[in-house]
Amino acid sequence: MTLAGIELRYLVEQISEQAQDYYVSNIYGITKDSLLFKLHHTEKSDLFMMISTFGVWLTSVKIDQMESNRLLKRLRSDLLRLKLKKIKQIGSERIAYFTFEGFGKEFVLVGEFFGDGNILLCNNDMKILALQHSIDVRHRKLRVGLDYTQPPKSGLDIFNISDSDFDDLKTTDLVAGKWFGRTLGLPKKYVEGIFGNANIDSKKIGNLLTRGEIKKIFETTKKIVSDVSSGNHDAIIVRNEKTEVLPLKLGKLEGEITNVNSFIEGLDTVFTGDLVEKGKSIQSSGSDKKIKELQTQISEQEKAIETVKERSKNITNVANSLFEMVSKGTISLEDISAQETLTSHNAKLVNEKGISLIVIQDEKIKINIKASLQSIASVLFDEAKKQSGAIISIEKIKAETEKKLEKFQNKTESEQDLILVTEIRKKSWYERYRWFFTSDGFLVIGGRDAASNSAVVRKHLGKNDKIFHGDIHGSPFFILKDAKDAPDTSMNEVAHATVCFSRAWKEGMYGVSAYWVNPDQIKKSAPSGEFLPKGSFTIEG
Repeated sequence: MTLAGIELRYLVEQISEQAQDYYVSNIYGITKDSLLFKLHHTEKSDLFMMISTFGVWLTSVKIDQMESNRLLKRLRSDLLRLKLKKIKQIGSERIAYFTFEGFGKEFVLVGEFFGDGNILLCNNDMKILALQHSIDVRHRKLRVGLDYTQPPKSGLDIFNISDSDFDDLKTTDLVAGKWFGRTLGLPKKYVEGIFGNANIDSKKIGNLLTRGEIKKIFETTKKIVSDVSSGNHDAIIVRNEKTEVLPLKLGKLEGEITNVNSFIEGLDTVFTGDLVEKGKSIQSSGSDKKIKELQTQISEQEKAIETVKERSKNITNVANSLFEMVSKGTISLEDISAQETLTSHNAKLVNEKGISLIVIQDEKIKINIKASLQSIASVLFDEAKKQSGAIISIEKIKAETEKKLEKFQNKTESEQDLILVTEIRKKSWYERYRWFFTSDGFLVIGGRDAASNSAVVRKHLGKNDKIFHGDIHGSPFFILKDAKDAPDTSMNEVAHATVCFSRAWKEGMYGVSAYWVNPDQIKKSAPSGEFLPKGSFTIEG
Protein backbone atom coordinates (compact mmCIF):
# COMPACT_ATOMS: atom_id res chain seq x y z
CA MET A 1 0.00 0.00 0.00
CA THR A 2 1.20 3.51 -0.84
CA LEU A 3 -0.07 6.84 0.45
CA ALA A 4 -1.94 9.28 -1.74
CA GLY A 5 -1.19 13.01 -1.59
CA ILE A 6 -4.67 13.76 -0.21
CA GLU A 7 -4.12 11.19 2.55
CA LEU A 8 -0.77 12.73 3.41
CA ARG A 9 -2.46 16.13 3.79
CA TYR A 10 -4.76 14.70 6.44
CA LEU A 11 -1.90 12.93 8.22
CA VAL A 12 0.26 16.06 8.26
CA GLU A 13 -2.53 18.16 9.77
CA GLN A 14 -3.49 15.52 12.33
CA ILE A 15 0.05 14.81 13.48
CA SER A 16 0.86 18.53 13.55
CA GLU A 17 -2.11 19.16 15.81
CA GLN A 18 -1.37 16.28 18.18
CA ALA A 19 2.41 16.81 18.30
CA GLN A 20 2.33 20.54 19.01
CA ASP A 21 4.98 21.52 21.59
CA TYR A 22 6.41 17.98 21.70
CA TYR A 23 10.15 17.36 21.54
CA VAL A 24 12.19 14.35 20.41
CA SER A 25 12.86 12.11 23.40
CA ASN A 26 14.38 9.20 21.46
CA ILE A 27 14.70 7.73 17.97
CA TYR A 28 14.69 4.01 17.20
CA GLY A 29 15.80 2.29 14.02
CA ILE A 30 13.24 -0.32 12.92
CA THR A 31 14.41 -1.24 9.42
CA LYS A 32 16.82 0.42 7.02
CA ASP A 33 13.82 2.35 5.67
CA SER A 34 11.85 3.04 8.88
CA LEU A 35 12.47 5.10 12.02
CA LEU A 36 10.37 5.47 15.16
CA PHE A 37 10.37 8.87 16.90
CA LYS A 38 9.40 9.03 20.56
CA LEU A 39 7.94 12.48 21.16
CA HIS A 40 7.62 13.80 24.72
CA HIS A 41 5.58 16.57 26.28
CA THR A 42 5.90 17.85 29.83
CA GLU A 43 2.18 17.41 30.55
CA LYS A 44 0.75 15.10 27.87
CA SER A 45 1.24 11.43 27.04
CA ASP A 46 4.16 10.45 24.82
CA LEU A 47 3.53 10.10 21.09
CA PHE A 48 5.27 7.62 18.82
CA MET A 49 5.64 8.73 15.20
CA MET A 50 6.83 6.29 12.56
CA ILE A 51 8.55 7.76 9.50
CA SER A 52 9.18 5.27 6.73
CA THR A 53 9.94 5.49 3.04
CA PHE A 54 6.28 4.62 2.39
CA GLY A 55 4.57 6.95 4.86
CA VAL A 56 4.26 8.65 8.22
CA TRP A 57 1.81 7.78 10.97
CA LEU A 58 1.29 7.72 14.73
CA THR A 59 1.65 4.23 16.11
CA SER A 60 0.47 2.41 19.21
CA VAL A 61 3.13 -0.31 19.00
CA LYS A 62 6.90 -0.51 19.24
CA ILE A 63 8.76 -2.98 17.04
CA ASP A 64 12.23 -4.15 17.98
CA GLN A 65 14.95 -3.20 15.53
CA MET A 66 15.03 -5.69 12.64
CA GLU A 67 17.96 -4.28 10.68
CA SER A 68 20.38 -1.39 11.00
CA ASN A 69 19.45 2.09 9.79
CA ARG A 70 22.21 4.25 8.39
CA LEU A 71 20.53 7.49 9.48
CA LEU A 72 19.90 6.54 13.10
CA LYS A 73 23.19 7.69 14.65
CA ARG A 74 23.14 11.03 12.80
CA LEU A 75 19.50 11.74 13.61
CA ARG A 76 20.05 10.99 17.29
CA SER A 77 23.06 13.28 17.30
CA ASP A 78 21.23 16.20 15.68
CA LEU A 79 17.56 15.88 16.64
CA LEU A 80 17.37 14.56 20.21
CA ARG A 81 15.86 17.12 22.62
CA LEU A 82 14.77 19.34 19.73
CA LYS A 83 11.15 20.43 19.42
CA LEU A 84 9.05 19.35 16.44
CA LYS A 85 8.24 22.86 15.24
CA LYS A 86 6.06 22.07 12.23
CA ILE A 87 5.18 19.52 9.57
CA LYS A 88 4.46 20.70 6.05
CA GLN A 89 3.33 18.93 2.90
CA ILE A 90 4.75 20.20 -0.37
CA GLY A 91 1.69 21.06 -2.47
CA SER A 92 -0.20 17.87 -3.16
CA GLU A 93 3.02 15.88 -3.54
CA ARG A 94 3.81 12.88 -1.38
CA ILE A 95 6.59 14.84 0.29
CA ALA A 96 6.62 16.15 3.86
CA TYR A 97 9.03 18.47 5.67
CA PHE A 98 9.50 17.89 9.42
CA THR A 99 11.14 20.94 10.98
CA PHE A 100 12.93 20.50 14.32
CA GLU A 101 14.42 23.37 16.30
CA GLY A 102 16.07 24.10 19.62
CA PHE A 103 19.33 25.18 21.24
CA GLY A 104 19.89 27.65 18.40
CA LYS A 105 19.70 24.91 15.76
CA GLU A 106 17.16 24.01 13.09
CA PHE A 107 16.96 20.91 10.92
CA VAL A 108 14.51 19.71 8.29
CA LEU A 109 13.81 16.02 7.85
CA VAL A 110 12.39 15.32 4.40
CA GLY A 111 10.18 12.30 3.83
CA GLU A 112 9.57 11.26 0.22
CA PHE A 113 6.75 8.72 0.16
CA PHE A 114 6.67 7.78 -3.53
CA GLY A 115 8.53 5.19 -5.61
CA ASP A 116 11.25 3.61 -3.48
CA GLY A 117 10.92 6.49 -1.03
CA ASN A 118 13.67 8.41 0.72
CA ILE A 119 14.45 10.11 4.03
CA LEU A 120 16.85 13.05 4.09
CA LEU A 121 18.23 15.28 6.85
CA CYS A 122 18.89 18.89 5.82
CA ASN A 123 19.98 22.04 7.61
CA ASN A 124 17.77 25.13 7.65
CA ASP A 125 19.18 26.13 4.24
CA MET A 126 18.03 22.75 2.85
CA LYS A 127 21.58 21.51 2.34
CA ILE A 128 21.62 17.72 2.60
CA LEU A 129 23.48 16.45 5.68
CA ALA A 130 22.52 12.77 5.46
CA LEU A 131 20.11 10.66 3.42
CA GLN A 132 18.76 7.17 3.03
CA HIS A 133 20.06 6.74 -0.49
CA SER A 134 21.60 9.02 -3.11
CA ILE A 135 19.90 9.81 -6.42
CA ASP A 136 21.57 10.77 -9.69
CA VAL A 137 19.06 11.07 -12.53
CA ARG A 138 18.52 13.53 -15.33
CA HIS A 139 16.15 15.86 -13.52
CA ARG A 140 17.79 15.92 -10.07
CA LYS A 141 20.72 14.81 -7.95
CA LEU A 142 20.57 14.05 -4.23
CA ARG A 143 23.68 13.44 -2.17
CA VAL A 144 25.36 14.81 0.94
CA GLY A 145 26.53 18.39 0.47
CA LEU A 146 24.06 19.29 -2.29
CA ASP A 147 20.95 21.40 -1.88
CA TYR A 148 17.75 19.40 -1.68
CA THR A 149 15.64 19.68 -4.82
CA GLN A 150 12.12 18.42 -5.26
CA PRO A 151 11.20 16.17 -8.18
CA PRO A 152 9.55 17.85 -11.19
CA LYS A 153 5.87 18.45 -10.60
CA SER A 154 3.57 16.13 -12.48
CA GLY A 155 -0.07 16.97 -13.03
CA LEU A 156 -2.33 19.47 -11.33
CA ASP A 157 -2.44 20.40 -7.67
CA ILE A 158 -5.42 18.32 -6.55
CA PHE A 159 -6.23 20.84 -3.81
CA ASN A 160 -6.60 23.74 -6.26
CA ILE A 161 -8.48 22.31 -9.23
CA SER A 162 -11.30 24.09 -11.05
CA ASP A 163 -13.91 22.82 -13.50
CA SER A 164 -11.91 24.35 -16.37
CA ASP A 165 -9.07 21.92 -15.61
CA PHE A 166 -11.38 19.16 -16.85
CA ASP A 167 -11.95 20.73 -20.28
CA ASP A 168 -9.20 18.59 -21.81
CA LEU A 169 -11.01 15.45 -20.65
CA LYS A 170 -13.75 16.20 -23.19
CA THR A 171 -11.28 16.22 -26.09
CA THR A 172 -8.85 13.43 -25.16
CA ASP A 173 -8.66 10.12 -26.99
CA LEU A 174 -7.45 8.46 -23.78
CA VAL A 175 -9.57 6.28 -21.56
CA ALA A 176 -11.14 8.66 -19.03
CA GLY A 177 -9.66 6.88 -16.01
CA LYS A 178 -6.14 6.96 -17.46
CA TRP A 179 -6.37 10.68 -18.27
CA PHE A 180 -7.71 11.34 -14.81
CA GLY A 181 -4.90 9.47 -13.04
CA ARG A 182 -2.17 11.10 -15.09
CA THR A 183 -3.55 14.62 -14.82
CA LEU A 184 -4.38 14.62 -11.11
CA GLY A 185 -1.71 12.20 -9.90
CA LEU A 186 -4.17 10.08 -7.96
CA PRO A 187 -3.59 6.35 -7.37
CA LYS A 188 -5.82 3.80 -9.07
CA LYS A 189 -7.96 3.19 -5.97
CA TYR A 190 -9.10 6.82 -5.99
CA VAL A 191 -9.56 6.96 -9.75
CA GLU A 192 -11.79 3.88 -9.68
CA GLY A 193 -13.50 5.10 -6.52
CA ILE A 194 -14.33 8.54 -7.89
CA PHE A 195 -15.76 7.12 -11.12
CA GLY A 196 -17.60 4.46 -9.12
CA ASN A 197 -19.15 7.00 -6.75
CA ALA A 198 -20.14 9.09 -9.78
CA ASN A 199 -21.66 5.98 -11.49
CA ILE A 200 -19.56 6.57 -14.61
CA ASP A 201 -17.47 3.96 -16.43
CA SER A 202 -13.78 4.84 -15.98
CA LYS A 203 -12.97 2.92 -19.18
CA LYS A 204 -15.06 5.22 -21.33
CA ILE A 205 -13.09 7.32 -23.82
CA GLY A 206 -12.79 10.91 -22.63
CA ASN A 207 -14.24 12.57 -25.74
CA LEU A 208 -17.36 10.40 -25.40
CA LEU A 209 -18.23 11.81 -21.98
CA THR A 210 -21.06 14.32 -21.78
CA ARG A 211 -20.76 17.73 -20.14
CA GLY A 212 -22.99 16.48 -17.35
CA GLU A 213 -20.77 13.44 -16.75
CA ILE A 214 -17.62 15.54 -16.64
CA LYS A 215 -19.26 17.95 -14.20
CA LYS A 216 -20.29 15.02 -12.01
CA ILE A 217 -16.73 13.64 -12.06
CA PHE A 218 -15.40 17.07 -11.05
CA GLU A 219 -17.89 17.50 -8.19
CA THR A 220 -17.28 13.95 -6.93
CA THR A 221 -13.53 14.59 -7.02
CA LYS A 222 -13.84 17.82 -5.03
CA LYS A 223 -15.99 16.12 -2.39
CA ILE A 224 -13.72 13.10 -1.97
CA VAL A 225 -10.59 15.28 -1.82
CA SER A 226 -12.25 17.52 0.77
CA ASP A 227 -13.54 14.60 2.85
CA VAL A 228 -10.19 12.77 2.85
CA SER A 229 -8.01 15.79 3.62
CA SER A 230 -10.34 17.27 6.25
CA GLY A 231 -10.94 14.04 8.17
CA ASN A 232 -14.58 13.46 7.24
CA HIS A 233 -13.88 9.75 7.25
CA ASP A 234 -15.55 6.38 7.56
CA ALA A 235 -12.29 4.44 7.60
CA ILE A 236 -12.13 0.77 6.63
CA ILE A 237 -9.50 -1.90 6.05
CA VAL A 238 -9.98 -3.96 2.89
CA ARG A 239 -8.29 -7.36 2.69
CA ASN A 240 -8.16 -9.25 -0.61
CA GLU A 241 -5.02 -9.95 -2.64
CA LYS A 242 -3.43 -7.10 -0.72
CA THR A 243 -4.43 -5.19 2.38
CA GLU A 244 -5.26 -1.49 2.24
CA VAL A 245 -6.81 1.06 4.53
CA LEU A 246 -9.20 3.58 3.03
CA PRO A 247 -10.38 6.78 4.73
CA LEU A 248 -13.80 6.25 3.15
CA LYS A 249 -15.60 3.75 0.93
CA LEU A 250 -14.73 4.14 -2.74
CA GLY A 251 -16.90 2.55 -5.43
CA LYS A 252 -17.47 -1.19 -5.34
CA LEU A 253 -15.19 -2.97 -2.91
CA GLU A 254 -14.30 -6.66 -2.91
CA GLY A 255 -12.78 -8.67 -0.10
CA GLU A 256 -13.00 -8.68 3.68
CA ILE A 257 -13.96 -5.25 5.00
CA THR A 258 -13.24 -4.18 8.59
CA ASN A 259 -14.34 -0.88 10.12
CA VAL A 260 -11.70 1.02 12.13
CA ASN A 261 -12.01 3.98 14.48
CA SER A 262 -9.81 6.26 12.39
CA PHE A 263 -7.69 6.36 9.27
CA ILE A 264 -4.53 6.73 11.38
CA GLU A 265 -5.47 3.66 13.42
CA GLY A 266 -6.05 1.73 10.20
CA LEU A 267 -2.71 2.90 8.81
CA ASP A 268 -1.02 1.77 12.00
CA THR A 269 -2.57 -1.67 11.62
CA VAL A 270 -1.73 -2.06 7.93
CA PHE A 271 1.67 -0.35 7.79
CA THR A 272 2.87 -2.00 11.02
CA GLY A 273 1.76 -5.32 9.56
CA ASP A 274 3.77 -4.55 6.43
CA LEU A 275 6.84 -3.77 8.55
CA VAL A 276 6.48 -7.02 10.48
CA GLU A 277 6.12 -9.02 7.26
CA LYS A 278 9.22 -7.32 5.91
CA GLY A 279 10.97 -8.17 9.15
CA LYS A 280 10.11 -11.83 8.72
CA SER A 281 11.85 -11.94 5.38
CA ILE A 282 14.82 -10.05 6.83
CA GLN A 283 15.15 -12.33 9.83
CA SER A 284 14.38 -15.70 8.25
CA SER A 285 17.87 -15.97 6.83
CA GLY A 286 19.30 -15.66 10.31
CA SER A 287 17.00 -18.11 12.08
CA ASP A 288 19.39 -21.07 11.90
CA LYS A 289 22.19 -18.90 13.18
CA LYS A 290 20.01 -17.80 16.09
CA ILE A 291 19.18 -21.40 17.00
CA LYS A 292 22.87 -22.31 17.03
CA GLU A 293 23.62 -19.30 19.21
CA LEU A 294 20.98 -20.37 21.73
CA GLN A 295 22.23 -23.96 21.72
CA THR A 296 25.77 -22.72 22.38
CA GLN A 297 24.49 -20.52 25.21
CA ILE A 298 22.69 -23.48 26.81
CA SER A 299 25.81 -25.65 26.53
CA GLU A 300 27.92 -22.95 28.17
CA GLN A 301 25.30 -22.46 30.89
CA GLU A 302 25.26 -26.20 31.63
CA LYS A 303 29.05 -26.20 31.93
CA ALA A 304 28.88 -23.19 34.22
CA ILE A 305 26.31 -24.92 36.45
CA GLU A 306 28.47 -28.03 36.76
CA THR A 307 31.57 -25.95 37.47
CA VAL A 308 29.84 -23.94 40.19
CA LYS A 309 28.28 -27.08 41.72
CA GLU A 310 31.68 -28.75 41.90
CA ARG A 311 33.29 -25.63 43.32
CA SER A 312 30.56 -25.29 45.98
CA LYS A 313 30.97 -28.96 46.89
CA ASN A 314 34.76 -28.65 47.18
CA ILE A 315 34.50 -25.54 49.35
CA THR A 316 32.00 -27.33 51.60
CA ASN A 317 34.34 -30.35 51.86
CA VAL A 318 37.22 -28.14 52.93
CA ALA A 319 35.01 -26.43 55.54
CA ASN A 320 33.87 -29.79 56.93
CA SER A 321 37.47 -31.01 57.11
CA LEU A 322 38.48 -27.95 59.11
CA PHE A 323 35.66 -28.62 61.59
CA GLU A 324 36.84 -32.22 61.95
CA MET A 325 40.37 -30.99 62.68
CA VAL A 326 39.06 -28.84 65.52
CA SER A 327 37.64 -31.95 67.19
CA LYS A 328 41.11 -33.50 66.89
CA GLY A 329 42.77 -30.59 68.65
CA THR A 330 44.01 -28.46 65.74
CA ILE A 331 43.11 -24.81 66.31
CA SER A 332 45.11 -22.84 63.72
CA LEU A 333 45.26 -22.89 59.95
CA GLU A 334 49.00 -22.34 60.23
CA ASP A 335 49.33 -25.78 61.78
CA ILE A 336 51.13 -28.25 59.45
CA SER A 337 48.25 -30.72 59.65
CA ALA A 338 45.82 -28.00 58.51
CA GLN A 339 48.08 -27.27 55.55
CA GLU A 340 48.12 -30.96 54.63
CA THR A 341 44.31 -31.08 54.81
CA LEU A 342 44.06 -28.18 52.37
CA THR A 343 46.49 -29.90 50.00
CA SER A 344 44.50 -33.15 50.14
CA HIS A 345 41.46 -31.21 48.87
CA ASN A 346 43.41 -29.48 46.07
CA ALA A 347 43.27 -26.24 48.05
CA LYS A 348 46.08 -24.01 49.17
CA LEU A 349 46.81 -21.03 51.37
CA VAL A 350 48.35 -18.02 49.61
CA ASN A 351 49.21 -14.45 50.48
CA GLU A 352 48.64 -11.67 47.94
CA LYS A 353 49.71 -8.17 48.88
CA GLY A 354 49.40 -8.97 52.56
CA ILE A 355 45.95 -10.55 52.23
CA SER A 356 45.50 -14.20 53.20
CA LEU A 357 43.48 -16.26 50.74
CA ILE A 358 42.38 -19.88 50.46
CA VAL A 359 42.31 -20.94 46.81
CA ILE A 360 39.83 -23.73 46.05
CA GLN A 361 39.32 -24.65 42.39
CA ASP A 362 40.48 -21.21 41.21
CA GLU A 363 38.12 -19.46 43.65
CA LYS A 364 40.01 -17.11 45.98
CA ILE A 365 38.38 -16.72 49.39
CA LYS A 366 39.60 -13.99 51.73
CA ILE A 367 40.21 -15.15 55.31
CA ASN A 368 41.81 -14.00 58.55
CA ILE A 369 44.61 -16.52 59.06
CA LYS A 370 44.79 -15.62 62.75
CA ALA A 371 41.13 -16.50 63.26
CA SER A 372 40.02 -19.82 64.71
CA LEU A 373 39.43 -22.78 62.44
CA GLN A 374 35.72 -22.58 63.31
CA SER A 375 35.59 -18.98 62.05
CA ILE A 376 37.48 -19.85 58.86
CA ALA A 377 35.22 -22.84 58.26
CA SER A 378 32.20 -20.56 58.71
CA VAL A 379 33.59 -18.19 56.07
CA LEU A 380 33.97 -21.13 53.69
CA PHE A 381 30.42 -22.33 54.36
CA ASP A 382 29.12 -18.83 53.55
CA GLU A 383 31.08 -18.88 50.30
CA ALA A 384 29.63 -22.30 49.43
CA LYS A 385 26.12 -20.91 49.97
CA LYS A 386 26.98 -17.96 47.74
CA GLN A 387 28.12 -20.35 45.02
CA SER A 388 24.87 -22.34 45.38
CA GLY A 389 22.92 -19.12 44.95
CA ALA A 390 24.77 -18.49 41.69
CA ILE A 391 23.61 -21.90 40.47
CA ILE A 392 19.97 -20.84 40.91
CA SER A 393 20.58 -17.68 38.86
CA ILE A 394 22.31 -19.59 36.06
CA GLU A 395 19.56 -22.22 36.00
CA LYS A 396 16.94 -19.48 35.71
CA ILE A 397 18.79 -17.93 32.75
CA LYS A 398 19.20 -21.38 31.20
CA ALA A 399 15.46 -22.05 31.53
CA GLU A 400 14.69 -18.77 29.76
CA THR A 401 17.16 -19.64 27.00
CA GLU A 402 15.57 -23.09 26.60
CA LYS A 403 12.15 -21.47 26.23
CA LYS A 404 13.49 -19.23 23.46
CA LEU A 405 15.08 -22.21 21.74
CA GLU A 406 11.86 -24.21 21.96
CA LYS A 407 9.94 -21.39 20.30
CA PHE A 408 12.39 -21.23 17.42
CA GLN A 409 12.43 -24.99 16.92
CA ASN A 410 8.64 -25.42 17.09
CA LYS A 411 7.79 -22.76 14.50
CA THR A 412 8.37 -23.36 10.80
CA GLU A 413 8.65 -19.60 10.30
CA SER A 414 11.09 -18.90 13.09
CA GLU A 415 11.38 -15.25 12.13
CA GLN A 416 8.11 -14.58 13.95
CA ASP A 417 9.94 -15.17 17.21
CA LEU A 418 12.74 -12.82 16.21
CA ILE A 419 10.39 -9.84 15.87
CA LEU A 420 9.02 -8.37 19.06
CA VAL A 421 5.99 -6.10 18.71
CA THR A 422 5.03 -4.37 21.95
CA GLU A 423 1.86 -2.39 22.49
CA ILE A 424 2.69 1.07 23.78
CA ARG A 425 0.75 1.83 26.94
CA LYS A 426 -0.35 5.43 27.18
CA LYS A 427 0.68 6.74 30.56
CA SER A 428 -1.65 8.87 32.64
CA TRP A 429 -0.56 12.44 33.30
CA TYR A 430 0.21 11.76 36.98
CA GLU A 431 2.67 8.93 36.24
CA ARG A 432 5.45 11.44 35.62
CA TYR A 433 5.40 12.18 39.37
CA ARG A 434 5.37 10.04 42.50
CA TRP A 435 1.82 8.83 42.78
CA PHE A 436 -0.50 6.33 44.39
CA PHE A 437 -4.16 5.82 45.23
CA THR A 438 -5.12 5.75 48.88
CA SER A 439 -7.04 2.81 50.31
CA ASP A 440 -10.14 5.00 49.92
CA GLY A 441 -9.46 5.55 46.21
CA PHE A 442 -8.12 9.12 46.30
CA LEU A 443 -5.31 10.07 43.90
CA VAL A 444 -2.08 11.34 45.47
CA ILE A 445 0.79 12.97 43.55
CA GLY A 446 4.15 14.14 44.85
CA GLY A 447 7.40 15.64 43.69
CA ARG A 448 10.50 13.58 42.87
CA ASP A 449 12.91 16.53 42.92
CA ALA A 450 12.89 20.31 43.01
CA ALA A 451 11.58 20.61 39.45
CA SER A 452 8.70 18.16 39.90
CA ASN A 453 7.99 19.61 43.36
CA SER A 454 7.41 22.91 41.63
CA ALA A 455 5.37 21.31 38.84
CA VAL A 456 2.91 19.44 41.06
CA VAL A 457 2.07 22.61 42.96
CA ARG A 458 2.06 25.11 40.10
CA LYS A 459 0.27 22.93 37.56
CA HIS A 460 -1.87 20.48 39.48
CA LEU A 461 -2.94 22.04 42.78
CA GLY A 462 -6.73 22.44 42.69
CA LYS A 463 -9.03 24.34 45.02
CA ASN A 464 -10.47 21.12 46.52
CA ASP A 465 -7.07 19.54 47.15
CA LYS A 466 -5.02 19.18 50.30
CA ILE A 467 -1.29 19.76 50.15
CA PHE A 468 1.12 17.97 52.50
CA HIS A 469 4.68 18.77 53.55
CA GLY A 470 7.08 17.22 56.03
CA ASP A 471 8.33 19.20 59.00
CA ILE A 472 11.90 18.92 57.69
CA HIS A 473 14.01 20.82 55.17
CA GLY A 474 13.94 19.24 51.71
CA SER A 475 10.62 17.46 52.14
CA PRO A 476 8.63 16.81 48.96
CA PHE A 477 5.14 18.24 48.49
CA PHE A 478 2.32 15.72 48.17
CA ILE A 479 -1.16 16.63 46.96
CA LEU A 480 -4.29 14.70 47.90
CA LYS A 481 -6.56 15.35 44.91
CA ASP A 482 -10.25 16.22 45.36
CA ALA A 483 -9.83 15.81 49.10
CA LYS A 484 -12.84 17.82 50.27
CA ASP A 485 -14.43 14.77 51.89
CA ALA A 486 -11.31 12.63 52.31
CA PRO A 487 -11.42 10.42 55.42
CA ASP A 488 -8.68 10.32 58.06
CA THR A 489 -7.29 7.06 56.65
CA SER A 490 -6.38 8.78 53.38
CA MET A 491 -5.00 11.83 55.18
CA ASN A 492 -2.76 9.62 57.33
CA GLU A 493 -1.53 7.63 54.32
CA VAL A 494 -0.48 10.81 52.50
CA ALA A 495 1.23 12.14 55.62
CA HIS A 496 3.20 8.91 55.97
CA ALA A 497 4.21 9.03 52.29
CA THR A 498 5.38 12.63 52.66
CA VAL A 499 7.73 11.70 55.49
CA CYS A 500 8.87 8.45 53.87
CA PHE A 501 9.99 10.25 50.71
CA SER A 502 11.80 12.98 52.62
CA ARG A 503 15.45 12.76 53.65
CA ALA A 504 14.27 11.78 57.13
CA TRP A 505 13.69 8.24 55.94
CA LYS A 506 17.03 8.01 54.14
CA GLU A 507 18.95 9.36 57.12
CA GLY A 508 17.11 7.17 59.65
CA MET A 509 15.59 10.10 61.54
CA TYR A 510 12.72 9.51 63.96
CA GLY A 511 9.82 11.63 65.15
CA VAL A 512 9.45 13.68 61.94
CA SER A 513 5.89 14.84 61.40
CA ALA A 514 3.95 16.05 58.39
CA TYR A 515 1.20 18.64 58.12
CA TRP A 516 -1.36 19.66 55.52
CA VAL A 517 -2.73 23.00 54.40
CA ASN A 518 -5.35 24.24 51.99
CA PRO A 519 -4.41 25.50 48.51
CA ASP A 520 -5.12 29.13 49.41
CA GLN A 521 -2.40 28.94 52.07
CA ILE A 522 0.29 28.26 49.46
CA LYS A 523 2.06 31.30 48.06
CA LYS A 524 4.05 30.61 44.90
CA SER A 525 6.21 33.72 45.08
CA ALA A 526 8.63 34.88 47.75
CA PRO A 527 7.82 37.79 50.05
CA SER A 528 9.20 41.13 48.91
CA GLY A 529 12.96 41.22 49.21
CA GLU A 530 13.30 37.48 49.73
CA PHE A 531 14.21 34.54 47.50
CA LEU A 532 12.63 31.10 47.16
CA PRO A 533 14.72 28.21 45.77
CA LYS A 534 13.25 26.14 42.97
CA GLY A 535 10.62 23.73 44.27
CA SER A 536 9.96 25.82 47.38
CA PHE A 537 6.83 27.76 48.36
CA THR A 538 5.66 29.97 51.18
CA ILE A 539 2.99 28.58 53.50
CA GLU A 540 0.77 31.01 55.38
CA GLY A 541 -1.52 30.35 58.34
